[in-house]
Amino acid sequence: MLSVSDLCLIVFTTAACTAAVSLLAWGALHLNRRGSIASQFVIVTGAAVVAVAVSTIVVLIEMLFSEHDLTVLAWLLGVAALMSMTAAWLMTTRVVRRSTGHLLDSTRRIADGHVVDPENPGWREFAALSEELADTSRKLADARADITRLDAARREFFVWISHDLRTPMAGIRALAEAMEAGVAERPVEYSRQIRERVDAMGLMVDDLFALARIESGTLDLRRELVDLLDLVSDAVSDVQHVAAARGIRIEQRGVEGHTLWGDPRELTRAIGNLLANGIRHAPDHSEILVSATTLEDGHLVLSILDHGSGVSTEDLGRMFDVGWRGDAARTAEPAGTQGGAGLGLAIVRGIVKAHGGDVSARLVSDGFCLDITLPTESGR
Repeated sequence: MLSVSDLCLIVFTTAACTAAVSLLAWGALHLNRRGSIASQFVIVTGAAVVAVAVSTIVVLIEMLFSEHDLTVLAWLLGVAALMSMTAAWLMTTRVVRRSTGHLLDSTRRIADGHVVDPENPGWREFAALSEELADTSRKLADARADITRLDAARREFFVWISHDLRTPMAGIRALAEAMEAGVAERPVEYSRQIRERVDAMGLMVDDLFALARIESGTLDLRRELVDLLDLVSDAVSDVQHVAAARGIRIEQRGVEGHTLWGDPRELTRAIGNLLANGIRHAPDHSEILVSATTLEDGHLVLSILDHGSGVSTEDLGRMFDVGWRGDAARTAEPAGTQGGAGLGLAIVRGIVKAHGGDVSARLVSDGFCLDITLPTESGR
């Protein structure tokens, strides 16, 4: 039976040999830090085998084994270590080559714009990386589709805005030439029409400027505690003459008694744009309902309901995009209204988002409803 001193000697020797080999392995890993995975794996495997072999030989030397026995054991451990490291090298190289080959191929396909499917190349870590690459390829594909859609929408928007600016400019030119040539039968009426077209162009330029500030993040909000009734009343006053020309009534329900923190000028503009949109598409001699409710989380929801036909379900999420005009159900301009450049609802979304709120649209049984949700407390 071994004595306590012999056991302590064995433990100390084994620990010292293992520490020395581990230190050498750490140095080798540091020098080989840019090497292949297979070489790193062989160093780690070799360190474990060499630590066992060196510890065994040193302990046997301390215990005065015969030279013959030590030689046999040394050869045994040496051959076993060499075979183990060779096998580790071959197996690791095969697995790594197969795994990295798949990952490199997936990376190249992603760079070419393809969507890749996850595969199991062998090791759990490589499988997780393959799944991440597949998920990234899907996200990149969605992002490219969004960029393509936005580019197409912006090109279409520039075509629309060019047409919308060119039309009043052509009218102004024709009226001015008629007045200049002295063939205007009613100069005062011609002057009024020129002023109306100039005002329309001015409003369009103002919308473009407002949208540019919103999209560039330079919209300066001057928040204060405002009464919702005042905001709605100001917005209704701005569009009342257009609604009255078509016999449209604007009714209010539950708007009183609500206050919120916000920029009164910008919020009035947003509400006015929603009302103008409702008037543009509501039937003649119909009613537009403006209502307000408070959610359990304290947010305020302002709803504007008109009795128009609305938009298709798939277009509900697109109608707040820049330049969007929808299908014929929402683009036909009734008499007495003026078509926009597809900026009004985009401006509404920008203003509401800047206030920390959200805007949405929904089809209801008796018409079409636009909702803006706003926080009622400062800093939310």
